[in-house]
Amino acid sequence: MGFFKRIKEDMDVVFEQDPAARTYFEVFLTYSGLHAVWFHRIAHAFYKKKLFFLARGISQVSRFFTGIEIHPGAIIGKRLFIDHGMGVVIGETCEIGENVTIFQGVTLGGTGKEKGKRHPTVKDNALISTGAKVLGSITIGENSKVGGGSVVLRDVPDNSTVVGIPGRIVIQNGEKVRRDLDHHKMPDPVEEQCANLQKEIDRLKIEIAKLKEVTHYDNKHI
Repeated sequence: MGFFKRIKEDMDVVFEQDPAARTYFEVFLTYSGLHAVWFHRIAHAFYKKKLFFLARGISQVSRFFTGIEIHPGAIIGKRLFIDHGMGVVIGETCEIGENVTIFQGVTLGGTGKEKGKRHPTVKDNALISTGAKVLGSITIGENSKVGGGSVVLRDVPDNSTVVGIPGRIVIQNGEKVRRDLDHHKMPDPVEEQCANLQKEIDRLKIEIAKLKEVTHYDNKHI
């Protein structure tokens, strides 16, 4: 694909995904997610030629202007859409497929100092919502969605929706997965402890009432 056709394709994605986009001129000049992708292509080209310092320098310039940090080693497919984008971090060994959508505050990061593949793989047509953290060498399947603020530490199958901390699959292939995994019904240890304390208090009240009855009966028969 020619250079200008690729640029136009990138901007077309914005019009498809963002109803606020009005003109190509506006999109070209003001969309930081688009700028970050363009910077990354340049940085990645230098990275592949083993010009690591230059590649990293370009990525840092991109971060300064866009608020989005993409390591030059990351592999990114066509039609990536980064909406708003501030605070997005994409690690060195990330692999992102085609038609992926990422919102602001998302981290595609590692979990430690391990070598080799240590960042996520995001397959085609996936969506990662605001503030989600996808950590480690895991895979987000095709057509899958990660809910806002979720922390995902395990593989997500194709056609699934994940929510919560840690991430739980709540929908797979269009069907709900076990209601007790709904993110708004996840166990609350503080609430459970309070409930146990209340049960204990109720039990003690009953015993005290019984003791008062016995004491009152004994006093009457002395």
